[in-house]
Order: sequence, then structure tokens, then C-alpha cells
Amino acid sequence: MLFNRSGGLALAIKLKQQLGYDNFTIFEKGSDVGGTWRDNVYPGCSSDVPMAFYSLSTDSWDWPHSHGNSAEIQDYWQQLARKYTIYPRVQFNTQVISAVWDDSTKLYQIFLENVTTGVKQTFEAEILVSAIGVLEVPRYASIPGRETFKGEMWHSARWNPKNVDMRNKKVAVIGNSASATQFVPRITEDPSVNVIEFCRTPNWLLPPTRSTHSPFRRWINRNIPLAPLIFRWLVYWRFELFYLMVFGSPLMRKLSTKATTSYIKAAAPKEYHEKLIPKYPIGCKRIIFDTDFCIALHRPNLDLNWDGIEKFVEDGILTKKGEKIPFDIVIFGTGYAADQFPLKVLGVGGTIQEYFDGKKGPQAYQGVAYPDFPNFFTICGPNTTTGHTSVIFTNECQAEYIIKLIKPILDHQVVTVEVKHEATDTYNEKIQARLSTSVFTNCVSWYRVDGTGKISNIFPGAATLFWLWLRKVRWQDYTGLGLQEWLHRRQRKKLNRLLKWITLMLVLVVGATFVWFHPGVLKQTSSWKLLT
Repeated sequence: MLFNRSGGLALAIKLKQQLGYDNFTIFEKGSDVGGTWRDNVYPGCSSDVPMAFYSLSTDSWDWPHSHGNSAEIQDYWQQLARKYTIYPRVQFNTQVISAVWDDSTKLYQIFLENVTTGVKQTFEAEILVSAIGVLEVPRYASIPGRETFKGEMWHSARWNPKNVDMRNKKVAVIGNSASATQFVPRITEDPSVNVIEFCRTPNWLLPPTRSTHSPFRRWINRNIPLAPLIFRWLVYWRFELFYLMVFGSPLMRKLSTKATTSYIKAAAPKEYHEKLIPKYPIGCKRIIFDTDFCIALHRPNLDLNWDGIEKFVEDGILTKKGEKIPFDIVIFGTGYAADQFPLKVLGVGGTIQEYFDGKKGPQAYQGVAYPDFPNFFTICGPNTTTGHTSVIFTNECQAEYIIKLIKPILDHQVVTVEVKHEATDTYNEKIQARLSTSVFTNCVSWYRVDGTGKISNIFPGAATLFWLWLRKVRWQDYTGLGLQEWLHRRQRKKLNRLLKWITLMLVLVVGATFVWFHPGVLKQTSSWKLLT
């Protein structure tokens, strides 16, 4: 049983491909598949990673551009859901209210509600996989008086729900991170839309990398065997090199900082240079590839405001410098609540959030498993964001790992699989030790609990290291009902296979040795064939 997002679809597809298994149900609170790319429909919404790599390894596509927009990416996932007959396994418009482990039946009781009709139901599952990730609940800036504002207000993750006409309006944009740098250039293309963007901290802006694929490039992708795989690997290694340039060493980071600073100075208006160039090291926050944001800064209908917001008033915003600025619309581009688990999942001794609170922030084993939560696994769990590469790749790594964990359960060889406390703590001590000397400690970011606490979202290494760590299951780190017996049976089978191979090799060696020292045997054998 799965909660839907691209990670959930990836796992569902792999279950069907690798195990021929389709006895699963996906609960999706939306009306269609697509997750992030269904929900985020703000102007300019697109991927940060080229689509050759921001797609499943098993399913390339004829992308018209290097980076897909939200509609194209959702269409991709819709086509995959049709191709692999996933739609019949999805229960749409269904929100998971909570899930409770029943230790007597070894099942999860899952409490659901139809978001359209309000009808409630209960579902039982042996295995529970949450693939909703950490970027699920929009975060609004903690600014007093929000409820007093009489104009229109929305978050970029829930774009313009009333379909408000923005022409000839004064718009306040709060935040200047990834989403804002994508939608601000688009809404300011109309000169009648006057935008003031309230910024708190600048971000490192890298030069644009988006391009349109030529007809010849697309022909190669469609017609030359292995071409999509080669394009995919080229992007993969490009981003691994990018990791080395930004995160690999202080010297490489210094060179990257110099190049990025030069770009900002060349592309942005001079009056913004001092404010736009961050004081923290590059890589500490999410790195943003420019999508015409620097071009938009030259437009007369866009201004940046660094004064800070004191509070909302009925008709606008009061800054910390005492200036009252009237607005018709306020748009939050302030990201997501990434340090809270968005679902109530109750295991043997408490909820996931209570476990997080006890550890002073989210943690898991390999970002996938949690002690005291039998048969519960996550995709996009704690410390699985890489910050530099494709989340689809890391989702696939986690999906492959989860399949290894649940296969003995699906084969009815094991009843429960649960990670040990000691293994989880040891793994996270290793994670946090690596992070303690990383660039991520040098600023406030959503990678950290409450912005400044435990680093709970980012993975401390390259994508290759992520793959290596999840390539095999360390079964000694797990416990469960029937698990040890299954491991013993598996070990005996391996030993029996090894003994068979050793016996075969011994027979071959003895036979070859005998023939070597008794060459006449072969002649005698030949004569027997002639006689017959």
C-alpha cells in the first residue's frame, strides 16, 4: 500500500516490472497522478534537472526542451500510469488521516477520508509505504496580521485558486527562493502587473542551463539505440562534477563562488549587486539556476524590498522601517514545512513525529526505515535530498531498496521487517558527523530543523555514494517476525549452491587431471566411437 507521489509511482512500476506484483493500493488525495507537478501550476514552474535524468531509468521520453515544465512532467507520469496500468490501483480524492499498527494482527489500520464527499473508510495493509516526501505542506512566513489582509492571498504551491486577474494590480511576493525566481519573471512580463518582492536572504544564482532540443537531437533520441541512456549518463556525471565543484572541497567552492559572483554582477542591475550576492558559502542553501530572474530585475514594474515585514494590514504591508505599502494581492513563495512529518503514523510505541521529536529532528535508517514501525517505509525520508542531482534517481534507489526489504514479506516467508534502534542511531551518527563539517552548517535553510537546528533533509555525499549505500540490505541491522529463520534458510540455500559449484569444479579438476596423466583414455574413447 502506497501514498502517491512520483516516488510511489516509481515503486509501483518496479513492483510490477520486477516481481509481477500488483496487489497494492495507492491512496491519492488529488484527482490525478503527478503529485508535485499536478499541484504546482504557478507560471514558469519547471524542473531544475534536465529531463534526460529527471525521469525513470526505464522510461525515457522525447522531451522538446532540456528541462520540462509542470504540465509536460505531469503528462509524463500520466502516460507511465497508463502504460503500466497503475490507474486501476489508485484511489483518488482520498486523504490518509492516520495509520495505526495493530501488533496483534500484524496489520496497519489506515483511516481514510474522501476529500470530495467527506465519506470515511478504513483499510488494512500488511505493508505501508509513504511516498509523499517532505515537501508536502506549504509553509507560510510567520508574519502577524495575515488574517486581517482584505486582498487576495495565496501560496505558490496552491497557485491562484480563485483565478484572480492580476492585470493592473499591485502584487507583493514574499520570498525569493526557487519558486519565486521562476514565477516572478513570468508575472512581470505584463507591464501592468506591479510587483514588490520582499527578500530576507539572497540566494546564489547560477547561469541558465535551459535550452530547446533541436529536431536532430530529438531524432537521435528517438532512433539511435542507447542514445537516451548515453544522454542520461552525461547528465548524471555532469551533476557529479557539479557536486565536486560546489561541495567537494573549499578550493573548488572558492572557484565556483567566484564564477557565480561574476554571473550575478554581469546579469543583475548594479544597484542590486550588494544585496543579491550572499554572504554565506555557496551550497549552504539550495542552489538556484537562473530562469530569467536577473532579466526581470531590469523591468520597471519589479522592485526588491529588503526592509523586512512588520505585519500585514487591511490593505497591504507595514515594513519594519515603518513604511506602509498598499497591495491588491500577496503571494507567498516561502517553501514547505520540511521538518514535520505530514501524516500521523502510529507504530509500536508512538507516532513518527514523536520519534522525530525525541531525536531532536527527523531521522531514519537510510531515509527508509524506522525502529518500532514494522513494515513501514518511506521514499524521500530524512536526509535523502541531495541538493545537486535528480530526486527521481534517488527515489529509484530507495524503491529498489524497499523492494528488497518487502520481497520476503510478499513471498510469505517473513511476517514483519523492522530496523533496529542501534542501527538507526549508528547510521545517523555517521550522517551527522559528515554533515557537521559540511557547508550546510553555515546558514539558515530548510535543510535544517527550524532553519538552524539539526540538518535533517540533505544527504552528505554525491549521488554515487547514495546509490552505493542503498545498493544492498544489511540484514543484520533488521529484526522481525520470521526474519531470522528466513535469513538462515537463505544462508543454507546459498551454502548448498556454493557446495554444488565446488563439487562441480572438483569433478572437472579431477577429470582434467586424470585425462592429463592418462592421455590414452581419450584415444580409447575415440576408438569406442568408431566401433559404434
